[in-house]
Amino acid sequence: MFWTRLASGIVLVVIAVVTIIAGGNIWFALVSALALIGLYELYKAMNIEKTLLGYAGYAMTVLYCGMLHQRVSSATGMAVVLGLLVMCSIYVFTFPKFKANQAAFAVFGFTYVPILMLHLYQIRELSDGLFIIPLVFLSAWGNDTCAYCVGMLIGKHKMAPKLSPKKSIEGLFGGIIGAALLGILYGVLCGRHLPTLDNAILACGIICGLGAVIAVVGDLTASAFKRDTGIKDYGKLIPGHGGVMDRFDSILFTAPVVYFLAVYFGAGVMGVF
Repeated sequence: MFWTRLASGIVLVVIAVVTIIAGGNIWFALVSALALIGLYELYKAMNIEKTLLGYAGYAMTVLYCGMLHQRVSSATGMAVVLGLLVMCSIYVFTFPKFKANQAAFAVFGFTYVPILMLHLYQIRELSDGLFIIPLVFLSAWGNDTCAYCVGMLIGKHKMAPKLSPKKSIEGLFGGIIGAALLGILYGVLCGRHLPTLDNAILACGIICGLGAVIAVVGDLTASAFKRDTGIKDYGKLIPGHGGVMDRFDSILFTAPVVYFLAVYFGAGVMGVF
């Protein structure tokens, strides 16, 4: 299992690096595909993946991706409102075929996966997007690694025993501080490639630190859904890692934070989303 996980992890990193560097339509296509697969995995957990609600969610995802790609003004707000109207229409006009929680989850799933996931594309479209997007992974995976190491060494107090028994409060703070330090180090090494960020070193540290905080929420949110639905993994697409949702759970929450903070610190936006 270890070698399978390691090998698939290396392949993931290679694919990510190549497509991020390529940017444009290649990165857009990959992120859009991940959003669709992730939404399918989430809907499957609620048994609506092959229902009218599920198909509507996929259709809304494709529409939203198209709106972003064409730089439609206020695309995100329009997509959320339209998604809510479509899901509610299906719920009421097919009543009582679907339960209220299924209809609500269909709306939530569309907002939770595609809307959040597509911020990875929006980050890449920033003026310095090529060098800003690594902050997402430093925030999420850097936090995870540092939290694990600190937790193993000095972790004594459980953080969320019912959701993730192995996570500790010491690991929580270790992960956040570690991610912030990684951000500062990244700013020192790559700050010259981030001219649009005001004080790139400090900005990278703050972005990674705050990104790490929300990454913890993202990780626990995905764990809570798995506990509620009684599943171990969301899928089997990535050998040794599970599905898209298993690997990108914290990324979903971190990407929007990095995007908005980068814009706040001065990164120029190519287009209005």
